[in-house]
Amino acid sequence: MILVSENISIPEDEIELSFIRSSGPGGQHVNKTSTGVQLRFDVANSPSLPSDLRSRLTKIAGSRLTSEGVLVITSTNKRSQTANRQEALDRLIELIREAEKRPKTRRKTKPSRGAKKKRLENKKRRSDLKQSRGRVQRSDD
Repeated sequence: MILVSENISIPEDEIELSFIRSSGPGGQHVNKTSTGVQLRFDVANSPSLPSDLRSRLTKIAGSRLTSEGVLVITSTNKRSQTANRQEALDRLIELIREAEKRPKTRRKTKPSRGAKKKRLENKKRRSDLKQSRGRVQRSDD
């Protein structure tokens, strides 16, 4: 059981880990062993996630989400398989915690009296400036 927060925990059987060859540090060892980790988590069909959190996670995940609703996180930065596995799990937990935060609802506000007055003064000033750009009329003295 992976504890994400006090409200959310994910059973380990919902997370699929596969190991891949990775680039990066490790020299010749990295060419012979599968130290990279690819974590797959089915967001769309997970019973562990509430529906509102699922929709926010779908928006946050972006290109890491497949068309079937599976979140794919790849970690190849570390030299060892266990370190890459832990990094991938940490990134999953961080994504879910970020999705858990509800965005604040925007309350509509009206412009203040001073702001309205300032806007109208700027409009008048601009109008006067543009009016003064007209053709000059000739006056015969």
